[in-house]
Amino acid sequence: MKRACLLALILALLLGAGGCALRLDRAEPVPPPQEELGPAPVDPDPAPVDPDPAPVDPDPAPVQPDPAPPTGEDLLKARAQEIMAGMTLEEKIGQMFFARRPASDTAEKMAEYQLGGYLLFLRDFQTAGGGWLTAEQLAASLEGDRAEAKIAPFFGVDEEGGTVARASRNPNLFSGGRAPSPRSVAEAGGEAALAEETFAKNSTLLLHGINVNFAPVADVATDPAAFMYQRAVGESAEETARLVETMVAWMKQCRVNGELRQIGVVLKHFPGYGNCGDTHTGAITDDRPYEQFEQEDFLPFAAGIAAGADAVLVSHNTVTCMDPDLPASLSPEVHRILREELGFDGVIMTDDLAMGAVTAYDVSGEAAVLAIAAGNDMLVTTDFEGQIAQVALALEDGTLTEERLDESVLRILIWKLRLGVIE
Repeated sequence: MKRACLLALILALLLGAGGCALRLDRAEPVPPPQEELGPAPVDPDPAPVDPDPAPVDPDPAPVQPDPAPPTGEDLLKARAQEIMAGMTLEEKIGQMFFARRPASDTAEKMAEYQLGGYLLFLRDFQTAGGGWLTAEQLAASLEGDRAEAKIAPFFGVDEEGGTVARASRNPNLFSGGRAPSPRSVAEAGGEAALAEETFAKNSTLLLHGINVNFAPVADVATDPAAFMYQRAVGESAEETARLVETMVAWMKQCRVNGELRQIGVVLKHFPGYGNCGDTHTGAITDDRPYEQFEQEDFLPFAAGIAAGADAVLVSHNTVTCMDPDLPASLSPEVHRILREELGFDGVIMTDDLAMGAVTAYDVSGEAAVLAIAAGNDMLVTTDFEGQIAQVALALEDGTLTEERLDESVLRILIWKLRLGVIE
């Protein structure tokens, strides 16, 4: 009875307080005032104070960020280095030759010298009797060469259009007949027409197994009587630069059976032909001032390089403001200008070393050795057998080094990987 009365009394008091006690029961505890806490206790065993603390580094080393993931170019380079590591010295020499395809025994020569590529001329699109090869016959012929190469070769052609056209003369390959010159296309239909023609022509070359086109011509020629005038794509340096940029861009985005492909692009003929004569037949000297090259001739090459050109072909003109003694193709200074002043890091190649401008100078028969020493990566030549022998001798006597060859072979392999010539 007493316990029941006590519980009733407590309940009455709670209800009479209006529920305040319930609210207090849910509230956060209130800390006591700070002054009531009293002084902090003294640590009986404090840590000793360092009498000579280390000075603070006023310029600490920056924290190194995580390494960037490899780019596509990094992967190409790594793959090229892997391929090159398995190559013999003889294979490296052969890789530097973009040889004119012989009239016969092409597969056997490829097997023997392991050439970097074959440059095809009109006869390579014809039968022995002078007729035109069918597409199937051409494919079988090129496949015979490719089968003998340890590293898949380039198959190139001078298919500028107009006066310099090889493959497009064959009606079995090009239904529209010989390709017109870029100048005539641009004059008739403007830049859009040139883009369409460039795309169609180079897509057709790729369809038939040609993976490098020695085009476009980036020379500025303003005199109608000049050797290069009809082959130049524009009238002024500015127009030529704009049209060269357009051509390179469309050569990099061809289509073959619906698949996006790019053909190898070779700008020519650095440092610029101007209105000079024909180096096929003899030596040519260009006495123009360097400022003219900077203001005119270099512009189309710079535009083509910026658009993604893979290679630059160097002429045999002797340009006195750059090198009064050597043809451009054999001049270290001309190659320095192309690398350093124009910033080109792709493949540099010579014009054909069998041309008169070189044979007139090269009395010793060592044009290929001089070309490699000057900085060329690939050598275009008809006499590749004799020139390969000269390069081998130069490596034996120390005139050339394997390290110098490796620089070029690496660029060549990266180019082949980029084009899909090798996987």
